[in-house]
Amino acid sequence: MKTWKRFGRRNRLKKWLNSCFKALLLTALAATIALFCAALSSGLAPVMAKIPATSALNAIAQAEADQQGKALFEAGQYQQAVDELDQAVKLYQSQGNSLQQAAALANLSLVHQQLGAWEPATSAIAASLSLLQPVSHTPPGMAVLAQALEVQGRLQLNIGKVDQALATWQQAESMFQKVNNTEGIVQSRLNQSQALRSLGFYRRSLDQLNSLNSMLQTQPNSRQKAIALRNLGEALQVGSNLDQSRTVLEESLQVAKAMNEPNQIAAALLSLGNTARAQKDAPQYPTDAIAYYESAASISTIPLLRIQAQLNQLSLLVSSQSTRQSDDSQSDSPTLREARATDTIRERFTNRIPQLLAQLPAQLDQLPDSRATIYARINFAQTLLNFATQTALAENSSLSLVSRPSSTLALSPLLQSTLQQAIQQSRRLGDKRAESYSLGTLGTVYEKAAAQLATTNPAEHTRQLGYAKDVTQKALLLAQATNTGDIAYRWHWQLGRLLKQKGDVKDAIAAYDSAIANLRSLRGDLVSANADVQFNFRDSVEPIYRQSVDLLLSEAKPSAENLEKARQQIESLQLAELDNFFREACLEGQRVLLDEVVDQKNPTTTIVYPIVLRNPLTSEVKLQVIAKIPNQPLKRYPPITTSIKDFDSTMDQIANTLNGGLSQLQPFQTATCKVYDWLIQPMEQDIQSAIALAETTNTKVIAKSEDRAIVETLVFVLDDRLRQVPIAALWDGHQYLVERYSIALSPGLQLLDPKPIKREPLRVLAAGLSDPPTSFGFSKLPFVQTEIASITKLGFFTNALLEQNFTRETLEGNINAVPFNVVHLATHGQFSSNAKDTFILAADGPINVTQFDTLLRSRDATRPEAIELLVLSACQTAKNDNRATLGLAGFAVRSGARSTLASLTNVSDESTSVLMANFYQQLSNPKESITKAEALRRAQVALFKNPESYAFRAPEFWAPYILIGNWL
Repeated sequence: MKTWKRFGRRNRLKKWLNSCFKALLLTALAATIALFCAALSSGLAPVMAKIPATSALNAIAQAEADQQGKALFEAGQYQQAVDELDQAVKLYQSQGNSLQQAAALANLSLVHQQLGAWEPATSAIAASLSLLQPVSHTPPGMAVLAQALEVQGRLQLNIGKVDQALATWQQAESMFQKVNNTEGIVQSRLNQSQALRSLGFYRRSLDQLNSLNSMLQTQPNSRQKAIALRNLGEALQVGSNLDQSRTVLEESLQVAKAMNEPNQIAAALLSLGNTARAQKDAPQYPTDAIAYYESAASISTIPLLRIQAQLNQLSLLVSSQSTRQSDDSQSDSPTLREARATDTIRERFTNRIPQLLAQLPAQLDQLPDSRATIYARINFAQTLLNFATQTALAENSSLSLVSRPSSTLALSPLLQSTLQQAIQQSRRLGDKRAESYSLGTLGTVYEKAAAQLATTNPAEHTRQLGYAKDVTQKALLLAQATNTGDIAYRWHWQLGRLLKQKGDVKDAIAAYDSAIANLRSLRGDLVSANADVQFNFRDSVEPIYRQSVDLLLSEAKPSAENLEKARQQIESLQLAELDNFFREACLEGQRVLLDEVVDQKNPTTTIVYPIVLRNPLTSEVKLQVIAKIPNQPLKRYPPITTSIKDFDSTMDQIANTLNGGLSQLQPFQTATCKVYDWLIQPMEQDIQSAIALAETTNTKVIAKSEDRAIVETLVFVLDDRLRQVPIAALWDGHQYLVERYSIALSPGLQLLDPKPIKREPLRVLAAGLSDPPTSFGFSKLPFVQTEIASITKLGFFTNALLEQNFTRETLEGNINAVPFNVVHLATHGQFSSNAKDTFILAADGPINVTQFDTLLRSRDATRPEAIELLVLSACQTAKNDNRATLGLAGFAVRSGARSTLASLTNVSDESTSVLMANFYQQLSNPKESITKAEALRRAQVALFKNPESYAFRAPEFWAPYILIGNWL
């Protein structure tokens, strides 16, 4: 009996040990793949920190090759890791241990992905998932399957199947929830946010990340938490939420420090450096960024991470040099603050450039083959190229693209060897994407070298253009073969530039067309960060459109097809600008072409398309003006060429004298007269011809008066710094443009459901704040209540939210509950080129453009009435921001209103109340049906011509008001 009892106890003990073993096996398997996944969760190179072994993990007998593979992975020795993991897979197979085999195969797939070896990666993960299928209903099987799905999703993302990656990661999250794996859930949601961002759904991505942040705050400190917070911070940085990004990254840093994880500390510091670099409004941004990069490089024990920090530091130092050397007369010259920041860099860190240039080549040579290594080399090559092409620095013969004398070409040996090694590594790995990127960058180097030889050695110049074309075409073929449009558009663009230089205009136009087609297909991706290729919109997107337009209009008499295409390219650029502004694809919905409106609904309107083409090489601006006159084909007028300095100084003179009162009237009129001669004078004869034609064909037009032409309205689709010009005040030497025409602006070639405003009594939701919070530095608006009261007196149904009753919550409540077709906001606000700095001010704080959009979208679900008109009567564009009108266009587009009335600059509160009362009175006149543009025209003219408002005759009181969108 005792023997039986002992046997029974022994059997129960054995069962208990088996259950423990299964639990430990489940933990170990999940941890094994989780470590690899966590290593790849960063947008940086994979970093796999060592976790101290516990007694539980030591109890699991795992293959030595498996452990060695993980150690090699952590060290970045990917090819050696492949060899070890291959052995582990074979060993587990021989033992019949399918779970461990599946885990090892998933890890093997991850390592292959790091090498850019997509076919072996695909085979490995497929084999892993096949092994897991029979046990996918068991807890251990579900745990490993969840991790394997994470790996599969990463592979799908890497090869461009983003939709599939999102679905796979959603399935992985479901598995993690079933096995109650919180860290796995966090990782899956992080991955899903990345996929959403790549698909262009930045807002959904951010919502996902913000919910994760709340979840992470309740979690104890861990390596996974540090990684998750860092990913969140990086995603916020991508969306230009820089302050929030910095806060979250600081949290990640503190968690990493608490866990004593040097490489996680270094990774957080590197990300903080990238965010600090993006914070150009902060006076210390460059020195902060450099300090973070230096700390990351000194702390990291992983060579690749250390090199990435050094490369980013070098890139910042070199770009600061070139920024300061740029032409300050250009519209996008650095602000004084940024200029001082770059001065500080030169004073404190100039010696770091030669030090890093001396250190990095040998360090790069020590890295094993991997995609991350290839991109590090390309990063270095691009910085070297930037450095070598700077005029002041190119005298250093060791770094110049062209040897001295320049009769023979010799690319910088360092630059050439860096790219050749990148090409060779990508070929060894079979990574066609990396090879395409490497070859294309080499083509850029040849192109720059050819430019240096253009005047000194024409024969060699031609030869180098041939080299550039050859390698660019090879890069393009590889990009097309791997369906990598985010790279292909660059090589189409590069090929177009090269063909243009060779005089092949037709093929150059075709290459530019292909580049823009790629950009359109990538519309969502343009507002999400690409882990491999970060780009600046102004440098890498906008020039493609402008150079394409320049080519299309290069002939003395462009074809009708090229005129239409040029107009469409500018439309696409403006759409891309708004996408970039909001960091997501926008401007959806049913829209009607302006041409249709002019030809069919409003034959008294002419559309004017001024296109500004800057050429930094010649320091010239070419103004191309295209017009659409009713029932006539598009016409391009003779281009006007002036210097960049003259163009920008004219824009500056208008901006500086607009608010100068009558004392500055003469210089203001001189500058606006020049713009009138650029834009309007060339088409005057055609407009008069259209008038004569209208008279002979009995076209319905407004009756002639002594001071008004029959053509009623001019609609402008403005470009570049012309967007800052108050078009109403263009001076022809005798009168202002607004005295002859109604004027409207359009953000593009299309209108949202263009209809005349209904003549039934308007229903107005009005909100006003006369005493703004002092912390914002805005002045009081004592005439706000008078302005809103004047609207009510006209007999409109007006629901008014005044002073402390005007909050975001009350505005949202009224937007959803009250029927209205006009929203009138009499409060301070600001339009900026940065979405987060574009806002209106309520009593409880700012409502930015994205939040305002959310308020109006919530109305769409509850109210059927369209918003006919949005009035922003006291807002202004941000000072010293040449692209601030993007914020105004953004507000207009995102409001969903058919028309938006706003001001370019700060306007007197008193004159605003007078103008607005007159505008609404004109609009509601029961005896005459006029357009919104005509109502604004009459209100403006009355303000400066009516003796009763003679004090407001200076342009600063009436000229800044503009009507955007539907002018009917």
